[in-house]
Amino acid sequence: MIRLAQRFEPLSVYLHKRVLVLLALGFSSGLPLMLVFGTLSAWLREAGIERATIGFLSWVTLAYSIKFLWAPLVDRLPIPLLSRTLGRRRAWLVLAQVMLMLGLWGMSMTDPIADLPLLVGFALMVAFASATQDIVVDAFRIEAAPEKMQAALAAAYQMGYRLAMILSSAGALAVAAWADPDPSIYRVEAWHTAYLVMAGAMGIGLLTTLLASEPEVNRQQATDAQAATLEQLSHLPAPLARFLAWGHSAIIAPFKDFFERYGKQALLILALIACYRISDVVMGVMANVFYIDMGFSKGEIATVSKVFGVIMTLVGAAVGGALVFRFGTIPILFLGASLVAATNLLFALQAHVGYNLTLLVFAISADNLSAGIATSAFIAYLSSLVNTAYSATQYALLSSMMLLFPKFVAGFSGYLVDQIGYIWFFVFASLLGVPVLFLIHLLHKQGPIKDPNQATQEHLHSTQAE
Repeated sequence: MIRLAQRFEPLSVYLHKRVLVLLALGFSSGLPLMLVFGTLSAWLREAGIERATIGFLSWVTLAYSIKFLWAPLVDRLPIPLLSRTLGRRRAWLVLAQVMLMLGLWGMSMTDPIADLPLLVGFALMVAFASATQDIVVDAFRIEAAPEKMQAALAAAYQMGYRLAMILSSAGALAVAAWADPDPSIYRVEAWHTAYLVMAGAMGIGLLTTLLASEPEVNRQQATDAQAATLEQLSHLPAPLARFLAWGHSAIIAPFKDFFERYGKQALLILALIACYRISDVVMGVMANVFYIDMGFSKGEIATVSKVFGVIMTLVGAAVGGALVFRFGTIPILFLGASLVAATNLLFALQAHVGYNLTLLVFAISADNLSAGIATSAFIAYLSSLVNTAYSATQYALLSSMMLLFPKFVAGFSGYLVDQIGYIWFFVFASLLGVPVLFLIHLLHKQGPIKDPNQATQEHLHSTQAE
């Protein structure tokens, strides 16, 4: 019995309060994304909005891709009253979560046919608040526990995130279907009900933030760096010198560190990060629109694409993690990119065949399994790049670049479908993955990246990317 208890002792970490907090915060982070992406696309298409317009409106999610612009402010700027009462991280979390609830409530009161710009405005509010919440949760996760618990925190966060994605996609579609007595007729009230329920579900994150305790972090390193910069600027007026010193430590230092560590390789690394997900992101904007145009019902989409698809993504993530552990990051990074590009061709076949539920199950299973493998490898790669001395800002930079270019290209997806049709659109999405394979090959040829700060980083918390 003693030996059995010792075997399962490592699993007890998942009952730690911090791990459970990250499970709930992961749920809060994962909920808004689909509500301004795939679920919103399905709503707009059912309302009769043109595919090209839906594609352009996906640019709302560019807020996630430019969050590095305000990440230094979130990282260092206190909020009056709230920061003093709740602490730096929890104050920003409460502000972001309240904004999210208000934005989703606003979307639940708006009709895209009667006032599309107002709906887009609320969607932008949701995307901005959600990206801000992600910045804070990343920092909270890194600061919340010592190095030995970081893997458990990351695992709990991912589980909460995926569960929320199921709720905000399959769950929202199911609520909309339940609230619509006649699926053949569009009723905006059905979607209003779905988004109102999602606004209420955000209360889980807000309650968790209020009940959690603020992470205790030694900020002496940042303070010393800022003091050194302030001393160099002592010839300037004191208020200006303090402002410039703060700006240097919050904004310039993290970016300078990245390029100093990787030199010329930095541009190749950033190019890979910017392009790695382009194939699946471009395809993803039109996914729900494609399913509806093929004649699949909201219930079928919810069951196959959102529930079963997310489960297959989790399976793929587990497989990808095991493969990375066995063979290393770069080979599985290449494998994942290859599989994601190849599985897009299954949707071209679906477009040729038309309505066929069996083929849809197979296509989505293969696509999500591939995406899970690719994501595991990509998370491992991003984690290896971050200097934990600047984890919050550098992670915001890398995760923003991961989606900036793909989201921009994806904005033209509806226009492309109108011009070349679904079959060639999915072929095009597949071919977008070929340059990614070339970039990975170049990085592999250059050999492993040597980090001159490795010795210093061994004394800091290790970062787990989302």
